[in-house]
Amino acid sequence: MRAVVVRSAGGPEVLEYVETAVPATGPGRLRIRVEAAAVNPVDAATRAGALEAAGLMAPREVTGIGWDVAGVVEETGAGVTGFAVGDRVIGLRDRLDVPLGTYAEAVVLDVGAVAPAPGSAGAPAAATLPLNGLTAWQGLDLLSLAPGSTLLVTGAAGAVGGFAVELAVERGLRVVASAAPADEEFVRSAGAEWFVPRGADLAEGVRAAVPGGADGALDAAVLGVPALGAVRNRGAFVSVVAGAAPVALRGIRVAELWVAADGAQLAALSALVDAGRLTLRVAGTLPLAQAPEAHRRLAGGGLRGRLVLVP
Repeated sequence: MRAVVVRSAGGPEVLEYVETAVPATGPGRLRIRVEAAAVNPVDAATRAGALEAAGLMAPREVTGIGWDVAGVVEETGAGVTGFAVGDRVIGLRDRLDVPLGTYAEAVVLDVGAVAPAPGSAGAPAAATLPLNGLTAWQGLDLLSLAPGSTLLVTGAAGAVGGFAVELAVERGLRVVASAAPADEEFVRSAGAEWFVPRGADLAEGVRAAVPGGADGALDAAVLGVPALGAVRNRGAFVSVVAGAAPVALRGIRVAELWVAADGAQLAALSALVDAGRLTLRVAGTLPLAQAPEAHRRLAGGGLRGRLVLVP
């Protein structure tokens, strides 16, 4: 089969489209024929060697790229239940110790990392859900805010932030969204009650809408201290990027999110998509062989939704 790998860290040009062996299944695992793989910032960080430099990956000669997948089950290993050959699924490859990622024609995942794909979405749209949807879901879990609480979502028009706004509203939270001025209409349509434009004084803008500050913040834009300033004393704060959280001032409970594959949560997200309560956004599709171009576009910024690679 064909896959995209990296042999030496660097820019988009180091992504290689190669021939490699089809991965074997094993107990509790299944092989998915990849129909679509979303392109995420963590993919660029992996390509550039940042995860290895941070000690999150062991050095290896060949590194696979890609976390998100949408596709069709083509083989199941011993003990796999709940899925059969031909099922349309989505999944998250969250393990960094395996040789191939989802930028490939096939990928093997643990059954617990897989869920039925939303029936209302095609493969490219479905592939945008696992990493970003689970990040938003698990970030809200970490915040543990009661219904009726106020939540600041930074980067509210981004892939994680957009899901976070909709999922927060699903949980009965009142959302203050921060994004570019041009994105106000989108984030309000997603359920945000208040809007603070990017570039404004975030803490003052939030506190003008919510006196005393928001009960919590999900920092999808990785703003750090400015977002913390918008949270009330003894509130809660979650950074979606490990290592980027600010110091826990004013008794604020600060946490960093380490996203984990979770088939049950992923199935719930898929059901929300089919119910019309979660919005999938595709910024564009490219052939798998054009992964370097996708990474160049990602680096250029300004995307709404995710670019998706199609084998």
